[in-house]
Amino acid sequence: MAEKPIWEQIGSGFVQHYYQQFDTDRVKLSELYTDASCLTWEGEGFQGKNAIMTKLSSLPFQTIQHIITAQDHHPTPDSCVMSMVMGQLKADQDQVMGFQQVFLLKNVDNKWVCTNDMFRLALHNFGA
Repeated sequence: MAEKPIWEQIGSGFVQHYYQQFDTDRVKLSELYTDASCLTWEGEGFQGKNAIMTKLSSLPFQTIQHIITAQDHHPTPDSCVMSMVMGQLKADQDQVMGFQQVFLLKNVDNKWVCTNDMFRLALHNFGA
């Protein structure tokens, strides 16, 4: 079996690390963002590491577990990696919910960081 392209290795490694940190100690996610990073969480925008970490730290659950069901990674023309993730999450005693998340990763000072992050729960209101 051929080795995965480098962007797949970078993207899948980042995704594994991100959700492991998110599930065990969200505070450690701050290492993955910069002061220029942007997050859109369920349509609400946040810019900068401090604003992003304030949002992630304020999420109303004590425990969470993510299960990744699919992920895709692309190289971008400016040497970044775009990653799209689909999966399920379980927070506290809530029902399992689907989610999608997109990351744009950039190598800054020999470290891959998330410059852009978009998250949505896979909730549908078919009656609306």
